[in-house]
Amino acid sequence: MAAHRRHRRPRPRPLGGGTTRTAVTIVLAGAAGAAVLDGTGQAAPRPTPGQVEARVDKLYQEAEAATEKYNGAKEKADAAERRLRTLSDEAARRQAGLNAAREALGPVAAAQYRDGGLDPTLRLMLSGDPGRYLRAAELAERAGHRQSATVAGVRRQVREIEQLRAAARTETASLRSRQAELGRYEKTVTAKLDQARRLLSGLSPRERAALGPGQDGYAGHASRSPGARDALGGPAAAPNARAAAAVAYAYAKLGSPYVWGATGPDAFDCSGLVQAAYRSAGISLPRTTYAQIGAGRRVSRSELLPGDLVFFYSGISHVGLYIGGGRMIHAPNPSAPVRVAPIDRMPFAGATRVA
Repeated sequence: MAAHRRHRRPRPRPLGGGTTRTAVTIVLAGAAGAAVLDGTGQAAPRPTPGQVEARVDKLYQEAEAATEKYNGAKEKADAAERRLRTLSDEAARRQAGLNAAREALGPVAAAQYRDGGLDPTLRLMLSGDPGRYLRAAELAERAGHRQSATVAGVRRQVREIEQLRAAARTETASLRSRQAELGRYEKTVTAKLDQARRLLSGLSPRERAALGPGQDGYAGHASRSPGARDALGGPAAAPNARAAAAVAYAYAKLGSPYVWGATGPDAFDCSGLVQAAYRSAGISLPRTTYAQIGAGRRVSRSELLPGDLVFFYSGISHVGLYIGGGRMIHAPNPSAPVRVAPIDRMPFAGATRVA
């Protein structure tokens, strides 16, 4: 036992109140120092305006990619909600028909109860007027056939209502899943936009102004020019009336704010703008960039004409409306309104002609 006691390690004593406060102060001070010092013990350098611009551009691109996923999930959620409403309306209509059929069976069931369910032969023997009874029995037989048909109809309606309710439960589960997906994308977009705002707020007003409006490097809200040339050097004329109408709509919306998830008439995101432009021309486009690129006939960069949809980035996360002369109208990001910009500003991913 003595040897055992000699090898026992003493238990550490708990820190006293003053010692605890001292330790916590040291830890917090160390954490604070780590936040402002780099690995060499020097204060972390303040990012340059160029670094801020590059990071903000990246955040806007990531936010826009998440926005397009949000738009796609919302489209599916809206469709599930419409299907659920249709199923609910149909179930209610079938239930009303079932209630009416049950009411029709009520008097027949009551009459059978009053008769006591007597055997037809016995009722004939007990009847004071067998002829009258036989005529009544013939009518009852025909009524019985009708009753059987009514009962069969009730059973069929009950099965159909149960099927409708099962389908409604499936749609409800789908809708809840889509709504959860919407919440995740919304958090992603909001977080990235908040981070971009924080980065920009760390710059002085002069530094922010030097970045250029909307960080797209193109400040002009250029007006239409009959002398503009297309990508091949030819006149920038829309190929048809619908494309011209879409371009005219986009011009009319210059200066409108960018709001993620918006489709007009007063605010837009990138895919919402081109969707609204072609809706005004009588053409229905899908909601998202990655669906819009497959909505028409693909054209090469050298074939671009006003009204074509031009797409950017490898994930097809941005779209604009080509207006000729190497330019487009697009909704860039929350820091810039709907504007004219060169298509060379972003990595070109493809183009589609929908009119």
